Amino acid sequence: MRDKLIKLRKEHGYTQKLIAQMLGVSRSFYARIESGIRNPSYGLAKHIASILDADPEDIFLNIDCFRMKP
Repeated sequence: MRDKLIKLRKEHGYTQKLIAQMLGVSRSFYARIESGIRNPSYGLAKHIASILDADPEDIFLNIDCFRMKP
């Protein structure tokens, strides 16, 4: 998640502070999402993806870490 968020944010020329303002959250809260310390709610994930013109699943779903129970 971290790499995709940072890459998309930089491609759009946004700062963490600007995205946080667009989301109505603090910059430190957004930074924790971007670093993977916090997971956003579904609604917030959709809003972030909308700002970055991306699909929420492409940013926030890590298939490599997903394991099905046998």
